[in-house]
Amino acid sequence: MEMLDFVWLEITGKCQLTCAHCYADSGPKGTDGAMQPADWLRVIDEVARLEGRLVQFIGGEPTLHRSLPELVDRALGRKLEVEVFSNLVHVSPHLWEVFARPGVRLATSYYSDTADQHETITKGRGSYARTKANIVEAVRRSIPLRVGVIDVQDGQRVEQARAELTAVGVQEIAVDRLRQVGRGVRDQRPDLSQLCGECARGKVAVAPDGSVWPCVFARWMSVGNVRKQPLGEILTSQPMQAAEAKLAAHVPQGRCNPRCCPSNMCDPHCSLSTAPEF
Repeated sequence: MEMLDFVWLEITGKCQLTCAHCYADSGPKGTDGAMQPADWLRVIDEVARLEGRLVQFIGGEPTLHRSLPELVDRALGRKLEVEVFSNLVHVSPHLWEVFARPGVRLATSYYSDTADQHETITKGRGSYARTKANIVEAVRRSIPLRVGVIDVQDGQRVEQARAELTAVGVQEIAVDRLRQVGRGVRDQRPDLSQLCGECARGKVAVAPDGSVWPCVFARWMSVGNVRKQPLGEILTSQPMQAAEAKLAAHVPQGRCNPRCCPSNMCDPHCSLSTAPEF
């Protein structure tokens, strides 16, 4: 693997919502998995030693993990940039203080400018109003925020949602398509066509059970487990090299799949304006 840059830390499978397209198949019955807070702290330390730049806390819903403030604090203390990818359904006063710290940014998903359509997708009554209110609050607090509008179903008010976000002051907005992974599977099995082509190129994901994947969308491509060996060893292991070769054959180096890039789940420094032409 090239120099490590960005790591998804999927700290929980718990979520208040049961979104119809959830790539992680998360929901209220999800768990924090086998990884303990001490395991996550060790992984964060390893990312820093490997000169990583950014960690993104995801789930499930990362705000449901009791140790999120401690994990954010550890990452900042190790000079890592932090992004928390939340549904923003509920943010406690203490978490607002955490999110307002220098070096922390937020990301969320959005679906429509109408409650009915938004909540048909999230399966969470009241989720539209709460998420919108917390987006407005993040903007009011000047917390860096990016929003991915995910195009999930026919007739979805994607452009209206984008306009609504712009009207409330969101400056970073991208549109992503449905990924056929997890509950997002529709008419095909998860495969390389769901990936942007940047997997494993300085990026990896760590799951609640400790599994390491080249990407959160490449969940069938486990290359090791941080509960069994250090992250640095996994990144140079034979399984990782095999995964890199497979991914490189799918999308050549220096190029990305225009159907997938930019992804609202990807490195926040990746955008359509910087994506190479495919």
